[in-house]
Amino acid sequence: MSKIVSPQVEFSGLMAQVKQVTPEILTPDGQFLNLMEGRWQEPGTPRAFHSPVDGSALGALPMLDRDTALRAVRAAKQEAGEWATVDLDERRRRVQDCLDQLRQHVELTGKLLIWEIGKTYKLGFTDIDRAIDGVQWYVDNIEPMLGSRKPLGLVSNIASWNYPMSVLLHAVLTQVLCGNAVIAKTPTDGGFISLSFTFAIARRCGLPVTLVSGAGGELSDVLVKNDAIDCLSFVGGRYNGRNIADALAQNDKRYMLEMEGVNTYGIWNYSDWTAMADQLKKGYDYGKQRCTAYVRFVVQRSLFPQFLETYWEAIRSLKVGNPTLVDNAGDKLPELAFGPVINKAQAEDLDRLYADALKTGATPIFEGKLDSSLFLPGQDMSAYRAPRALVNLPRQSELYFKEPFGPIDSIVLVDRVEELVGEMNISNGALVAAVASDDQKWAERTAKEVRAFKVGINKLRSRGDREEVFGGLGESWKGAFVGGKLLVEAVTQGAPNELVLGNYQDATLLPEKI
Repeated sequence: MSKIVSPQVEFSGLMAQVKQVTPEILTPDGQFLNLMEGRWQEPGTPRAFHSPVDGSALGALPMLDRDTALRAVRAAKQEAGEWATVDLDERRRRVQDCLDQLRQHVELTGKLLIWEIGKTYKLGFTDIDRAIDGVQWYVDNIEPMLGSRKPLGLVSNIASWNYPMSVLLHAVLTQVLCGNAVIAKTPTDGGFISLSFTFAIARRCGLPVTLVSGAGGELSDVLVKNDAIDCLSFVGGRYNGRNIADALAQNDKRYMLEMEGVNTYGIWNYSDWTAMADQLKKGYDYGKQRCTAYVRFVVQRSLFPQFLETYWEAIRSLKVGNPTLVDNAGDKLPELAFGPVINKAQAEDLDRLYADALKTGATPIFEGKLDSSLFLPGQDMSAYRAPRALVNLPRQSELYFKEPFGPIDSIVLVDRVEELVGEMNISNGALVAAVASDDQKWAERTAKEVRAFKVGINKLRSRGDREEVFGGLGESWKGAFVGGKLLVEAVTQGAPNELVLGNYQDATLLPEKI
């Protein structure tokens, strides 16, 4: 069977649609622009960008220097004052207009995400759908949540590349609905085309949004520390998050910092292996390139034979390949669990972590292989990695305390409940965790000892949509918790000297209900 890129997702056709709908985001010769001072301008210093799908060139990020980004921040700050005087009904009308227009381009946006960040066909659409549906919930329910609260001013958004719509765009439109102006930085690893496209639609609807590209180190001073920034929303790695938290600790700036943590699944006195198999397969969505991916399984030693058999059968059934392909008759290839990781460099770092674990004494229990029938002949496959798993990971291994952000699992065997809890808490806080047991009451008691914001009982937990609260514990989160009313409170000001619910460095205030 010969294979071709599906004509429906062929990139040149998608870009033709982008140029037709939002021509303003490009120069006449096809260079991408930044959205600043209310218009698309400044191509900056172009940085070539290649798709993780097959290494093909998709264009160039318009990278700005610090001084130009500062212009953008100052203009956005001025716009914040003007937007704060617009009443809620008008803000709601404009955001609703934006959502209505975005709905007309869900298919195009989802397909762009395939090429930009390697999403599968299904997950690309899920990302934009969740963004639109989530913001729609806020539009429909904003009035009682907002009450007499006032906007903070200018909110800066720096987010990772993996969910540009359901995380970044969702946050931006909700912040604007609450009366703030917004500036966002495009992730340098992917998503800038789809973000430019959707921000252009938002700007046409009269929303005060600014979108800039640039290196994090170059723009950090203006997008994080500058006095014009009233609030920071950050999603990214723990190292950068710690630096930002340290920089913001001494000032009065509101912030929400979501960082990596090792999300764990503890298994004790358990027998429902069919349900576990389904969860293991579901957990591999997007190749575990998610902040809520479960990458560490802490298993009662006596259950290891059943767990290993379940794991092997479940994971070897997963298909990994090029998400753009069909056969030459136009028929779909088998549904993929995931495609590439974000780029070749990330794939090579996964190899490094895996090799380091083997050198320090870990035992490999699963090494998947890529199936050539799920790729174009001769295509660049440097960003693709099949699932791998290790057991008995030593503490001196880097992977022991690190989220791989890719398709590598580690399994830890324990003999006592105290060991299980201790091994689940090795990263000093996580976003999610889960405990599996036939004894529901035991699982509920044990879950309270696990340092994760959400703990599932016999099920996976996720970030959640709409009103569901999201946050983390310890090193996985700093600042205000978000979701529903808490997201509105995080980006608005209430009574003087109010305590905003969250996990700040000087206090831990948890929601009553999670």
